[in-house]
Amino acid sequence: MLAENFFLCIAAPLCVALLFVREGARRFCSFFLTGLAMCLLSAYVGGFLVSAASCSVDDAAVYLTPISEELMKMAPLLFYYLVFEPEDKRLLSAAAAVGAGFATFENCYYLFSVGSTALEYALIRGLAVGIMHVVCTMSTPMVLILFRGVKHMTGILMAGMMTVAITYHGLYNLLVSESGISRTVGYALPLCTVAGILILTRVRKALLARLRKRKTIAY
Repeated sequence: MLAENFFLCIAAPLCVALLFVREGARRFCSFFLTGLAMCLLSAYVGGFLVSAASCSVDDAAVYLTPISEELMKMAPLLFYYLVFEPEDKRLLSAAAAVGAGFATFENCYYLFSVGSTALEYALIRGLAVGIMHVVCTMSTPMVLILFRGVKHMTGILMAGMMTVAITYHGLYNLLVSESGISRTVGYALPLCTVAGILILTRVRKALLARLRKRKTIAY
């Protein structure tokens, strides 16, 4: 019941906050709660898969956990995308909220379980594992937004990006499972990924602005 108690402690204040916030804040808070719930459910699914496959916890972290966790995180976003057809900004905000909620619950529960009170370890969990979950959760919506006009490719794009997210998640777990340089590389991987995404986003915006400027001058 420990995981359920953690969930209630975090979710209860957020549920009360939903009564007092509106529009974007309420939507973000709702998806953050969804991320918390998906993390709890993925713990049940992961435990079942470990028992069914009769594998060790370390093997499950590399081969099974990435699949179950990424599928659980993507399920509510897929429903939101297909049923409500939200705007690009709303879909990205929902993905970020689900990833952040998932990472928050996992980090809090993990730190309590191992009994660690070291600040540096908490920072590593927040900046590495937390960012990794947000990046993986946002990857598929970002691709869907880029190719929103290509409706017949939606299924293929989703399957492809889910595969990339699962592989990325498994690679991270594999790197941090061993001590030494591999663990350092694993901890740095999410931060480098975010930095790369931000740089590419700024470059894309700059290129689009130049193209618009050239078109304006041409006219």
